[in-house]
Amino acid sequence: MRLATVLRAGAATVVAAGVALAGLGPVTSAASSHREAPLIAADPAADNTDLYAFVSPERPGYVTFIANWQPFEEPHGGPNFYPFATDAVYNINVDSDGDAKPDAVFRWTFQNVDKRGGKTFLYANGPVTSLDDENLLFRQTYTLESSFHGEPFKTRISGAPVAPSRVGPATMPDYAKLRADANKRLPGSWNVFAGQADDPFFLDLRVFDLLYGGDLSEVGQDTLAGFNVNTIGLQVPFSDVALKGDAKRNPVIGVWTTTERAKTRLSGPGNASTDIRNADRVQVSRLGNPLVNEVVVPAELKDAFNSIGPDKDAGIPAVVQRVTDPELPKLIEGIYKVPAPPSPRNDLVEIFLTGITTKANGPIKADLNSQLNNADVTPANFRPSEMLRLNLSVPVTAQPNRLGVLGGDLQGFPNGRRLTDDVVDISVQAVEGAAQTGKIVDALAAGDKVDANDNTFSGEFPYLALPNAQSVNKGGGTGAGAVVPGSGSSPSASPDTLNAKPSAFESGMGMTAVTVGTSALAAGLGATLFLGWWRRRRSPLS
Repeated sequence: MRLATVLRAGAATVVAAGVALAGLGPVTSAASSHREAPLIAADPAADNTDLYAFVSPERPGYVTFIANWQPFEEPHGGPNFYPFATDAVYNINVDSDGDAKPDAVFRWTFQNVDKRGGKTFLYANGPVTSLDDENLLFRQTYTLESSFHGEPFKTRISGAPVAPSRVGPATMPDYAKLRADANKRLPGSWNVFAGQADDPFFLDLRVFDLLYGGDLSEVGQDTLAGFNVNTIGLQVPFSDVALKGDAKRNPVIGVWTTTERAKTRLSGPGNASTDIRNADRVQVSRLGNPLVNEVVVPAELKDAFNSIGPDKDAGIPAVVQRVTDPELPKLIEGIYKVPAPPSPRNDLVEIFLTGITTKANGPIKADLNSQLNNADVTPANFRPSEMLRLNLSVPVTAQPNRLGVLGGDLQGFPNGRRLTDDVVDISVQAVEGAAQTGKIVDALAAGDKVDANDNTFSGEFPYLALPNAQSVNKGGGTGAGAVVPGSGSSPSASPDTLNAKPSAFESGMGMTAVTVGTSALAAGLGATLFLGWWRRRRSPLS
């Protein structure tokens, strides 16, 4: 079936797509990825930052899914740190037959065990040496359920421990042991993990400052270095996710994550016990391929995009048009004078909406990662949709190339996504036409100069580096007129101060650090204490 025919068939199934999209309001949606949609700032615990799917390198016949939530976790962000939401449902969805609907759903819900009460503000009141250590005053557990082919959900494990937020070496002297204890092997040889980890995504986020300030010589700062995320990891046999359980005949799967919340959310005592699994829920987050909602979908559609399933994508002309005629190449042409490839961009349609296959008669001549390559898929039921697609039959690469398919490594992105794939450089090259020509665009060959994660990954599940334990913000300030410590005054900034490069913390959060002088701090503290005393003195309850 030709690609154009597939797209027309998909669009015809939703004749009122424009009207339907207009009805998807922000009341029922949040966002996914690193704060890329307008409403996500209010709900970081539901913000799915990244999704990875790859053949397990150390375990033949198994596929690994890693999904991360809650961006920009500053390691010293106590006293509550970063729990998973107990009033949300976290899902990993797998489509094996190409209809853009899940054939397998893996569902996590979380529970709190909080022993702090009215006794203390501390997360832990002494060294924590195990997940059940009595010194760990706040902990979480989770329930993992699965559903295949629309059947009722089956509980796989309940009461499983979550690896806690890494408070620091005094509280958690051997965090590696806590991580290992949270890694669970389940019946069916599944591996599952939930807990905090180093954020594995690496890039220079100054891209949003008019594409690195119009000067590619200024790139090279890993904005996410030092930050943590909340991670869910799952490793299952190919047979659990391949169509008809046969990964040889049907090796291609599509993967995306979602977060759901109850339509009505209640806060306060007595509401935490509500079973979110049985609540009337709405989808508030969605993520498949990286960077799609960040740099492909326009601002007014971002929240709506995160509230719908992939089966709706082809019926929304505004979304398809942003793929066939993308904005980013035009911006690059305007700023850096690199010519934008002509539209329509069928190469990007393959990457983002159909997967790569010669059956689509597209520019990339490879039967790689479209479900149309599965022997038992009915082409008439195939629906173009945005999801991360993976061919389970591609052998594990001994020496992975960070540029994935564009670098000649067919196991890399956009065929799934490994932790080491440089998806920013790959995506920029792709939108600039590298997938059409088979050649890297020389003018942008250096990319953002952030080519690897700041921490080393391990070779075994769950692969991610341990959470960072040192503050990202090293202090010092970068703004003009910062107060000199101890002086209580604001001298004129020196040229060095004015030209100082922002720290990773400031770039990532859009904040400017100001050092407060000792005298100002003492005055503020004294005023606060006096006000508190005066209120207590006047209170009839004192």
